[in-house]
Amino acid sequence: MNSYKIIDESTWNRNFHAKIFRNSVEPAFCVTFELEITDFLEFVRAQKLSFTMSLIYAAASAANSIENFRYRFLEGKIVLFDKVDTSFTYLDKETELFKFVLVPFEGTLQEYAKRASETAINQKAYFTGPLGNDVFVFSSFPWISYTHISHTNSGAKDNATPLFDFGKYFERDGKTFIPFSVQAHHSFVDGLHVGRFAEALQKMARELAR
Repeated sequence: MNSYKIIDESTWNRNFHAKIFRNSVEPAFCVTFELEITDFLEFVRAQKLSFTMSLIYAAASAANSIENFRYRFLEGKIVLFDKVDTSFTYLDKETELFKFVLVPFEGTLQEYAKRASETAINQKAYFTGPLGNDVFVFSSFPWISYTHISHTNSGAKDNATPLFDFGKYFERDGKTFIPFSVQAHHSFVDGLHVGRFAEALQKMARELAR
C-alpha cells in the first residue's frame, strides 16, 4: 500500500460535506465529457504504444495531481494517499471475459504503457484479489461513442475509489474526440474537482504529444 496521512476531521474544512455525502443512499456521482485527442492519438501511433495504456497513464497523471482524488476511507478514518496506482480491465479475446490488472503508476509514458501492456497480456487470472484502496480503476468501452455511463453499486458507501471510463473515439470538424467519464465519491470530490481533472487531462494529453 502506498503511503498516506490520516486526516484530522475536527479541523478539516471538508468535514461537514464529507459526512453529509457519506450517509447518502448513492454517495457517488458520474460525469461524462469529451476529450480532444487529435495530437495525442497521432503521437501514440507514431510511438507504437497502446492507446488504452497511454490514455490511462495520462488520466492517472491528471488525477494524481488533484488532491481530492486521492482521499479515501480507511478503517473508518479519512486518509490522503501520497500517490495512487492504476487498475484496469483487459479483455481476453478468446473467452471474451475481462480481467482486472493492477499496475503501479510510475515511470514515463513509454515505460508505463509497455509495462502495463506486458502485465495485462501475461496475467492469466481474471481476478488476482481485492483491489486496494490506493488505486484508480479504468475501463475502456471502445465499441460505441457513448454520452452517458453508469456502474454497478455494491452498496459499500465507503468505497471511494474513482472510476474512469472511455469509449470509442470519433472525428468532428477535423479533430478527434473521445467520451471520457469520471465517477467519484461526493464526500471528497465535487463538480469543481471534476472540472479541474478534465482541464488537467486535456493539458496532459497535449503536453505528452509534444
